[in-house]
Amino acid sequence: MLYAAHGRTRDEWGHGAVEDRVRVVIAEDSVLLREGLTRLLTDRGHEVVAGVGDAEALLKTVAELASGDALPDVVVADVRMPPTHTDEGVRAAVRLRREHPGIGVLVLSQYVEERYATELLAGSSRGVGYLLKDRVAEVREFVDAVVRVARGGTALDPEVVAQLLGRSRKQDVLARLTPREREVLGLMAEGRTNSAIARQLVVSDGAVEKHVSNIFLKLGLSPSDGDHRRVLAVLAYLDS
Repeated sequence: MLYAAHGRTRDEWGHGAVEDRVRVVIAEDSVLLREGLTRLLTDRGHEVVAGVGDAEALLKTVAELASGDALPDVVVADVRMPPTHTDEGVRAAVRLRREHPGIGVLVLSQYVEERYATELLAGSSRGVGYLLKDRVAEVREFVDAVVRVARGGTALDPEVVAQLLGRSRKQDVLARLTPREREVLGLMAEGRTNSAIARQLVVSDGAVEKHVSNIFLKLGLSPSDGDHRRVLAVLAYLDS
């Protein structure tokens, strides 16, 4: 299961619904993988408007689409791309999120790289995803993630969440939270609603709302942070 901080899944949007179809740009230097991703998405009714092999081409392509008022809904990009195969892909993704906040960005990585995940998740919490490449083999979940990110949601690989939360448990921020609040925050990181958390913990919705309010208070997230406080709470927890 992919963890979503917010945003609707493909089932919630409806299979094959017109509003479920998204425009995608794929940035992947492996031609075979790039073509495979294109096939997966187009077979399910989505439109791959461009496929490129490096970060420079990705930025140029998106700029050209923007100039023609034809921005894609989401970019799917490898973290490591030519010429150095280090962090070109994630740096391009971060730049795109800054320059075109309306575009969703979903990055793919061979391994969980905490620094890249944290950098990508910093700032705005809308329309972002970080998945391991192995997740592509789970076709339905991968396509769900693409649609979710395109619609402003968040899709995090379970391994990414596990490692980031595992690291954060060593930090002093945990001293501010009760064991129950930590449990609630962990479930929030999995993208569960208050009602879903209540069912999981076998408590009332009101009890969960109280825990969530306490988490916001202890992490210094005021009501002015708006609807994104749930994601900001998780990010503050990870980055502390």
